[in-house]
Amino acid sequence: MKPRATFRGVVLRAAGQKSAPQPAPVRSGPARVRVSREVAGRGGKGVSVIRGLPLAETALEELATRLKRLCGAGGAVKDGAIEIQGEHRDRLVAELAKLGYDAKRAGG
Repeated sequence: MKPRATFRGVVLRAAGQKSAPQPAPVRSGPARVRVSREVAGRGGKGVSVIRGLPLAETALEELATRLKRLCGAGGAVKDGAIEIQGEHRDRLVAELAKLGYDAKRAGG
């Protein structure tokens, strides 16, 4: 059944539909942390992307803040990955290794 819009943009859903997506469960076991560089969809600007960290959303935010401060750059947490503006892969891999993660550099 299609949701129907009502006055002031409130959307009513049928009783069987989910209202919000559930967060992904935190994985157990050894983490496969990869640090890569991406430029797609960013106007040619490169960002260092860290994927595979077995952390909850709040812990990812705290780690992202620490890594942004280390690199002296901006960034964000999107879809369970940390994005740091600029090319900082070597520095990020070294810092994650200090924190106890088995991080590897991915890509070219």
